[in-house]
Amino acid sequence: MTRFAAFSFFLGGSLSTAMAASDMQGMDHSQMSGMDHSQMPGMSHAAMKPAASTESHTPIPALTDADRAAVFTSHGGHQVHDSVINTYFLADKLEWQNGDDASTLAWDLSGWIGGDIDRLWLRSEGERSNGKTEDAEIQALWGHAISPWWDVVSGVRQDFKPGAPQTWAAFGLQGMALYNFEAEATAFLGENGQSAVRLEGDYDILLTNRLILQPTAELNVYGKNDPQRGIGSGLSNTEAGLRLRYEIRREFAPYIGVTWNRTYGNTASYAREEGEDRSETRMVLGVRLWF
Repeated sequence: MTRFAAFSFFLGGSLSTAMAASDMQGMDHSQMSGMDHSQMPGMSHAAMKPAASTESHTPIPALTDADRAAVFTSHGGHQVHDSVINTYFLADKLEWQNGDDASTLAWDLSGWIGGDIDRLWLRSEGERSNGKTEDAEIQALWGHAISPWWDVVSGVRQDFKPGAPQTWAAFGLQGMALYNFEAEATAFLGENGQSAVRLEGDYDILLTNRLILQPTAELNVYGKNDPQRGIGSGLSNTEAGLRLRYEIRREFAPYIGVTWNRTYGNTASYAREEGEDRSETRMVLGVRLWF
């Protein structure tokens, strides 16, 4: 091929390509619907394949009344949460205390039965020293939730020791405040015009997921002297404690700790007459459990 012939062939091919591109730019794309794409140069069938549909080929049938009835019938219906009766029991303190004069077995128990709003609460606490019950009481209270974290309670308290048995009417407030600070404030009206107020609180400090340090405090105030039971008017006694427990299981946790007990005013005077100390420190060893 001569140089002139080669040049003519190259020029002819370039002009053909340019004319084809010009025709494509001016074409109405709506007219390409009937075009055979296999005839388009450089275009593969895979590139021209439409995207897969996202719609299900098997439509979901509409929910009917018969379907709803079948669910309720087969499962016995759905109960509202606050109508379910539940129970709970906690032995917050079940411990041996090493006192100055004698060893003491002490307990602080509580539990409830009921729903989310209304519950029957039972509480008991006391001490036994040298095989003799020194202090024992039980409370039966009806609790009503006034918020997600607080209940008002009312009921009766029965003292068995010290002295002769005594019955009190009880009114109070209990719940959780300040990031897991458990608090109880209860007022009592007893026989012969006696009155009392008790404040209790405890707080769990998580050292690890299972090792927990629990500070506790209790304060008792009485309205008048009761020499038979060794109780004086005003601030009668306080108890502070620090217990370190290890939760082998969440429901079972042994602990060790220390408590500080102190009496005040006429209560301290009655204690001295009985040969007892005004204040006392005790080492404690016990177990905390719930179910």
